[in-house]
Amino acid sequence: MSDILKIAVVGAGGKMGMRVSRNLAKTDNDVRYVENSEAGQARVLEEGRSLTDLDTAIRGVDVVVLAVPDIVLDKVTQQVVPQLESGTVVLTLDPAAAYANLLFPREDIFYAVAHPCHPSIFLYRPTEEEHNDTFGGEYAPMDVVAAFEYDNQGKRDQAEQVIRQMYAPILEVHWITVKQLAQCEPTLVETVACMVGDFLKEALHEAVHTMGVPEPAARAILLGHIQVSLANSLQGDNPYSDACHIAMIYGRNKIVRDDWKVIFQDDELDKNLQQMLHLREPIQR
Repeated sequence: MSDILKIAVVGAGGKMGMRVSRNLAKTDNDVRYVENSEAGQARVLEEGRSLTDLDTAIRGVDVVVLAVPDIVLDKVTQQVVPQLESGTVVLTLDPAAAYANLLFPREDIFYAVAHPCHPSIFLYRPTEEEHNDTFGGEYAPMDVVAAFEYDNQGKRDQAEQVIRQMYAPILEVHWITVKQLAQCEPTLVETVACMVGDFLKEALHEAVHTMGVPEPAARAILLGHIQVSLANSLQGDNPYSDACHIAMIYGRNKIVRDDWKVIFQDDELDKNLQQMLHLREPIQR
């Protein structure tokens, strides 16, 4: 049985703030919603949730969810964290600022990070609502990858309860380090997977506008082969043909740099995060 917690959602009117607030509003927790922008406030009120000023909302809470972009987390934590009671859990949604040491330091609070994996392409989704929920957090279940680097099981349990509730429905919460989470997101999923997705969009455009393939035909063959190639490569469903292997090698030699794995090195991760967070100076370790 879940405990009833006092939770403040800061940035409740933003894209992720709205998503997590909708789910937290369904729980028995005492949830307070904080939003500065007028447009965000209007979105919160339109869905029937009331707003609370920041100082009141974070007073005496068990968990603060910072649903704000990583590029402002340094300023937001400077404002929020000094006011919190000792033992409060502060939950961020992305690892970049945490790994870059931008969060306001305080020894008696507990930082956690939790990032949704989104519903897997291989997940069986029997209903139309689940099938259409590609982002997750509404109908289709998904995993979450999270980090909590303290020897305090009770506080980690509080963090996991909120994580499971705000990203519901959840299959599993995978606990790793902040560094490992940053290596996954951005490097593995944004630098690689999201880039490949956007590259596929460009390739589709070339097939249609340069080679002249009718778009419905090009889209049909591409989308089907995306699924079968991922199933073959990541799940071992079917072996590629010898001819396909030759074409794959040709494509790798033409498209992929020989030194591409450099992106997994620590200094390259720091350079990536420096650009993402718009930092003027290199990240200090």
